[in-house]
Amino acid sequence: MPILIPSGLPARKTLESEGVLLIGDRRATHQDIRPMRIAILNLMPEKIKTETQLARVLGSSPLQVEMTLVALETHKPKTTSEQHLLDFYHPFSDVQDQKFDGLIITGAPIEQMPFEDVIYWDELRRILDWSLSNVHRSFNLCWGAQAALYHFYGIPKYQLPEKRFGIYDHRVLDHTTLMMHGLNDVVSVPVSRHTENRKPDFEPFPHLQIIMESDEAGISLVIDHDKCHAHMFNHLEYDAGTLDDEYKRDVAKGSAINLPAHYYADDDPNATPVSRWRSSAHLLYGNWLNMIYQTTPYDIADIGAK
Repeated sequence: MPILIPSGLPARKTLESEGVLLIGDRRATHQDIRPMRIAILNLMPEKIKTETQLARVLGSSPLQVEMTLVALETHKPKTTSEQHLLDFYHPFSDVQDQKFDGLIITGAPIEQMPFEDVIYWDELRRILDWSLSNVHRSFNLCWGAQAALYHFYGIPKYQLPEKRFGIYDHRVLDHTTLMMHGLNDVVSVPVSRHTENRKPDFEPFPHLQIIMESDEAGISLVIDHDKCHAHMFNHLEYDAGTLDDEYKRDVAKGSAINLPAHYYADDDPNATPVSRWRSSAHLLYGNWLNMIYQTTPYDIADIGAK
């Protein structure tokens, strides 16, 4: 089934050129099917890139997906035009009375700040609490995952001595978990972060299951079986060239940055990057949508009901 995204969203042209199945509002209303309603709280600075990456992996499922972009009201991004936000994003207050089958909270380039110092921390906490009654399953990415674990459980993040940056092999620890079905025993995953979470902090919470980790890069994916949350600290949704863009941006700015590990052929930054994780990304997000489909109420109004 195709993914329903706003008709003028810049991601549409890119996804159509890649053969991703899309659907318009008119056709969607004439299909006798209830789509999976997925809200995305996009905290990334390059919002159009992130919209495209997430729409791509959500659109590979056999389920019909309706994507709703949500914006914070206590923070106005400087890197995205106000017109784009007005055209395609819904302020949280406009959707807080609605129910969603899924919620994705992205990362944000603020991971080295204490959570309480983030200007929109209080609003994000309200959204996280709201999700417990208005969202069936959540998928939190990178800093979004760290923020959710800190809010609900007080699990801290730790500063790394240098940025963990590159493509790292991760072991799948439990293939019986639906989210891991079909994935290889070892999965290559893009990593780009300055902080980490550590295993001892999860031990007091037996319902928090670590299901992907790396000897080099640490924990990658945690499932919260109590709250129906998935926490991914890394970026399977990234394009082949995302780390290349990030590296060359930092070099141009004069920032201290190492070559991304295990990324360029022969560690040559002039080499064209290739994706070794695309199929894993589509499978992981497809499995997450399948988890939603298997358990979400048919009547979306029943989400959050005891």
